[in-house]
Amino acid sequence: MVTFTMILQLCIVLGALWVGSRYGSLALGAISGIGLAILVFGFGLKPGTPPTDVIYIIIAAVTCAGIMQASGGMDWLIQIAEKLLRKHPDRITFLAPLTTFFLTVLVGTGHVVYTLMPIICDIALKKGIRPERPCGVASIASQVGITCSPIAAAVVAFVTISNANHFDITIPRVLMVSIPACVCGLMAAAAASYRRGKDLDKDPEFQKKIADPAQREYIYGSSATTLDKQIPQSAKNAVFIFLGALAVIVMFAALPELLPSYETVKAIKGAEDLVIGDGVKVSAAALAKANIVAEGLTEKGTVGLKMNLVIQIVMISAAALMIIFCKAAPKKAVAGPVWQSGMVAVVAIYGIAWLADTYFSNYMSEMQNALEGIVAQYPWSIAIVFFLVSVLINSQGAVVVAMLPLAYKLGIPGPVLLGVLPSVYGYFFIPNYPSDIATVNFDRSGTTVIGKYLLNHSFMMPGLISVSVSTIVAYTLSLIFY
Repeated sequence: MVTFTMILQLCIVLGALWVGSRYGSLALGAISGIGLAILVFGFGLKPGTPPTDVIYIIIAAVTCAGIMQASGGMDWLIQIAEKLLRKHPDRITFLAPLTTFFLTVLVGTGHVVYTLMPIICDIALKKGIRPERPCGVASIASQVGITCSPIAAAVVAFVTISNANHFDITIPRVLMVSIPACVCGLMAAAAASYRRGKDLDKDPEFQKKIADPAQREYIYGSSATTLDKQIPQSAKNAVFIFLGALAVIVMFAALPELLPSYETVKAIKGAEDLVIGDGVKVSAAALAKANIVAEGLTEKGTVGLKMNLVIQIVMISAAALMIIFCKAAPKKAVAGPVWQSGMVAVVAIYGIAWLADTYFSNYMSEMQNALEGIVAQYPWSIAIVFFLVSVLINSQGAVVVAMLPLAYKLGIPGPVLLGVLPSVYGYFFIPNYPSDIATVNFDRSGTTVIGKYLLNHSFMMPGLISVSVSTIVAYTLSLIFY
């Protein structure tokens, strides 16, 4: 039964997320800590469990990607993307989102595309294409790629949490669904953007703007490019090491029998507590953790190396190889946008997921009673919940970590949750995310905008189409495969 106290505490959770999102950056995780403190110290709720496994993976992945950026490897990737775009400028509305999407898939974060955005705008202007068309959908694509990256927090968290809830899924199997689904969604959004708005030569506002010689010089005078940058062989080697690390991770995920296994002590399912001394109870799980074999409580067995540890080991090792052989300076990596944005994500996921787990774990039975009818009849409706939570917290990884355990406890099948995975991207809805704001600033023509009424912005249409189509396609593929 839903009580007034339960509703009040939920308002505290949502309030902490809302206030944190207004301040942005590290504040999202830190202000979640205030909500957590109120729930624990003010209402006496039992603290939940912070998502340490996911956090460790993010740290390892962004360290590796940050080191690659410090080596100059990211510049080479951007240069390759620019060559493709400039070779086919008339197809910029379709090629731009594909390039930003696959850059994000490779490095696990959408913050690598800032260098590419002014290039996309420049190519569109030189070709006479309204920059809003490719820029809007390219910004969306840079975030869509997160649910398609083997090292992104959202994907790793989905696999880790799903395996813990008895849905046997691997990273390659997630990508087999999410990548084709998200590409379909992006191409649908690009097609809808192809004739979006007035052509530049027919747009009276744009023509009035370039009638001013100073404005015309500002819009057309400079040319953003990376093609004149010399890329050393060490930077290219760093990219090869990074791609090799990704290949190793995908190989182990697809072929877990190649991983080493170890002897371990595990608790026997259904075993009762062991009573010792003056009525002190010791659980089978505690005995197993202490590596103690007790008849009827624990038993010896073998366990394979877990994928969360594989990712950490491979990523950290790859980062070390780049430092040793590719002239990558660790200090430069720490100062770079990839590493910094990744560490911000760590704090956000730490605070948000801990706050959410504390609330949901204390009211799981009430939520199951209230929602089991809806999710039993319409299990896909959890996608709406994922989307709305993402609008609030600006992090796909945090949505997965905070909401996926609840979805499993509500009895929603794993294949359904895999099918709705693209719906964890909803923070384009309110245009306050750094990539969207940066895209508006990069468009010198002024056609990519945040509208007068806030929600009538350049990212709304491609975002809604992309997420909707991606979710429908992923849901269909998941049901077919599983």
